[in-house]
Amino acid sequence: MSIPVMTEARRVKSARMETRVLFAGPEDGVPVVFIHGNLSAATWWEETMLRLPEGFRAIAPDLRAYGEADDAAKVDATRGMKDFSDDLDALMEELGIAGAHMVGHSLGGAVLWQMLADHPSRVLSVTQVCPGAPQGFGACGPDGGPAFPDNAGSGGGAVNPDLIALMKAGDRGDETPNHMRNVLNAFVWKPPFVPERMEDILTSALAQHTGDADYPGDATSSDNWPGAAPGKLGPINAMAPIYQSDPLGFTKSGANAPILWIRGADDQVVADGSLFDMGTLGAAGAVPGWPGADVMPPQPMISQTEAALTVYEGQGGDVERVVLDDCGHSPYLEKPEAFDEAFHAFLARHG
Repeated sequence: MSIPVMTEARRVKSARMETRVLFAGPEDGVPVVFIHGNLSAATWWEETMLRLPEGFRAIAPDLRAYGEADDAAKVDATRGMKDFSDDLDALMEELGIAGAHMVGHSLGGAVLWQMLADHPSRVLSVTQVCPGAPQGFGACGPDGGPAFPDNAGSGGGAVNPDLIALMKAGDRGDETPNHMRNVLNAFVWKPPFVPERMEDILTSALAQHTGDADYPGDATSSDNWPGAAPGKLGPINAMAPIYQSDPLGFTKSGANAPILWIRGADDQVVADGSLFDMGTLGAAGAVPGWPGADVMPPQPMISQTEAALTVYEGQGGDVERVVLDDCGHSPYLEKPEAFDEAFHAFLARHG
């Protein structure tokens, strides 16, 4: 099933891959590139794109392994977020864009930490919306290092297999907590909120490429709890802390782009105790055999991001922080007026 659109959609082939790219606003406008998160696609950004102030050009690609990106483009997880950031660099080159304001959500935010590290000249400003911590996602202690040398508890092996089976079947139902519809409604935004475009958003989430080379990716058996460690393929493995070669690289690259960090106060996905982190689930008794907080504590994702941004500020970087009350993991969908107020003002200051 193709994903419905309310903006202009084009196929764009860069030097690295071909994907669907959405556009809105005047072609000669100041470019703003939107990067979606996991279980998502460019579709999630469309209403935000259409609300941009006059004079801005919105651009939103489907990342490799997501949406309507080329099925043949796989993620080399051992490079961390580098496949994604290199794809963005190549896309901008193909579109003739020297630099752009960039907006990332969740996994898309993790991509932008890498973009700042590897391609800082491309970035005019960064708006981070509930971004993944620079240190990676899952089974990661306060110091940013994996709880076990093989990073057991993170990556594709930590994904619920029932969710994967339902995704592969394209099941749009709500009969179990593992159905995509219920996962989105329970965790990705704060209940009882449901987006007006829920069916289109669900379609784009189910367009996630699935399999051992995509989502959730492959896994390696481990003697460490909970018995599986990250494999080498797919976006979830790419987020594993073991593959983040230099989490604070963006503070060392010479990047000077201003950063706006917006998050929901009630985010359950990226949190100091994420409900998708094995340390958190083990501590809550949801996964038997947890080795304890001394071995695998809940990952302090918000604290890790705050510490990294404090380093960035110490290098002369400009950072603004906004926390929206009564809001979950998707502020631009849940609280569009409050989100736009902060985001548009940020663009006005730095556009």
